[in-house]
Amino acid sequence: MSAPGPARGRPFGSVRAKTSLGATAVVAVALVAAGIAVLLSLHANLTDQAGREADATAREVALDIASQVPARTSYAGLDLPDAEEHPVQVVTEDGRLLVAGEDLERISGTGVSAVRAVRSAAPRPAGEPADETGAGGADDAGAGSGDDDGADGHGGDDAGDTGDADDPAVGEIGDFIAHGSGSATVDGSTGDYRFTALPVTDGSGVTVVVHAGASLAARQSAVGTAAVAMLVGLPVLLLVVGGVTWLVTRRALRPVEGIRREMAAITASEDLSRRVPEPAAHDEVARLARTTNETLAALEAAVDRQRRFVADASHELRSPIASLRTQLEVGEAHPELLDVPGAVADTVRLQQLAADLLLLARLDAGERPGRTRLDLAALVREEVSQRTQDRVPVSVDVRRGDGADQGQGIEVAGSRGQLARVIGNLLDNAQRHARGSVEASVHRADGQVVFAVADDGSGVPEAQRERIFERFVRLDDARSRDDGGAGLGLAIARDVARRHGGTLTVGRAPSGGARFELRLPPAHDTAMPPAHDAAAAGY
Repeated sequence: MSAPGPARGRPFGSVRAKTSLGATAVVAVALVAAGIAVLLSLHANLTDQAGREADATAREVALDIASQVPARTSYAGLDLPDAEEHPVQVVTEDGRLLVAGEDLERISGTGVSAVRAVRSAAPRPAGEPADETGAGGADDAGAGSGDDDGADGHGGDDAGDTGDADDPAVGEIGDFIAHGSGSATVDGSTGDYRFTALPVTDGSGVTVVVHAGASLAARQSAVGTAAVAMLVGLPVLLLVVGGVTWLVTRRALRPVEGIRREMAAITASEDLSRRVPEPAAHDEVARLARTTNETLAALEAAVDRQRRFVADASHELRSPIASLRTQLEVGEAHPELLDVPGAVADTVRLQQLAADLLLLARLDAGERPGRTRLDLAALVREEVSQRTQDRVPVSVDVRRGDGADQGQGIEVAGSRGQLARVIGNLLDNAQRHARGSVEASVHRADGQVVFAVADDGSGVPEAQRERIFERFVRLDDARSRDDGGAGLGLAIARDVARRHGGTLTVGRAPSGGARFELRLPPAHDTAMPPAHDAAAAGY
């Protein structure tokens, strides 16, 4: 039964959907932030541009004022610009309106709300007292300064008494003293403006302030148009980003879906010989496919090895069991014919085979050996001393190292029981093939502890030197099963050697036979503390 398709019932559960949503969200945040920054920058730039236009207008009016000596009663002769584009007010330092642009109906943002000059609002030179019926009269206050006193903070004080030190010289223009935004109504149309204030002293020594404005309609239009364009374009752009991300991700993950379908088919069919398709591209998906195929190959090999192991084990167990059963049945029918020694030998063989199979199962399960420090030379002597029934005597040679390894110890760290099993298996193998000599040696070489067993038998053909370490392999098919064993001894020896970080190889001995060499890393005083050997008591 194949696995259900991806994201079935979960529209946003697939990698494509998550990637598309994530990319769209990131782009949306970036675009919104960039759009806000653009609008703010555009707003500031256009505001500054309007401010510069207002400065230029104020300077033009101030130049006109500075170049003439006006009548003491009016500035009506000034050539003011169009109020719709550039509304202008000329006021005294105490905020009384002298003249304003034509058609100006209402204004805010300059501090002077009056748009019509009164008859008594004539300027006076600095220090000149106010006329009882002139500039300081009630008519002036009612016409222009009633709203301005509260707005600009002057309160009607005489500018000539407080501002002479900062006033520009006669016929000169001062520095810009204020910038601000406000609104103005011209000929019934109201708009936003950027205002500036510029002091100037005319030819008669009178200092006035010119308020000039520049329209902000261009700013509002540009910012509004840009905002609308962003609001319209942002969803479209996000749809494009999401769609492209979806398509690209779908194309990139298409091989993954092929791998998933093939894996589902392999699981359903239990056919480990099948392989997933490998893309031609050299990317992560291709590496995933190759790794998956390597895993399938290793799994297939492991399953095949397990099947062969079970079949071979069954075959090996069947013979002694059948022989033992036959002997028992004969003994039951004819007690005088019971072969007790043969039955005991078959039982011992069954026990050894069961022990070998159990050890292989534990090694295949990944059991880690103990870390007990032990002297390999002493262990070899102990094992040899217990072999009193060997056909060929075993000679033991122990050397403490040559060259750089001279004088070094030959201690190793590991499972005493498993290493003893390796030594015994190698000696058993040598006993089966030796003609009259078996030599065992222990020494240090190339920084490792080496245990070697050599015999004077027929040796191992070079083409078979790896195959003999496979399970249930016996090279001499004519040899009886009782003499040749089950073919597990060398396989167990190599597996134990690998579990201890070592190697087990076979070569040609000087006498012409086989020479098996076990190499193990030496134990270090600081890295290999004594530990409980869980495998020392049994196999």
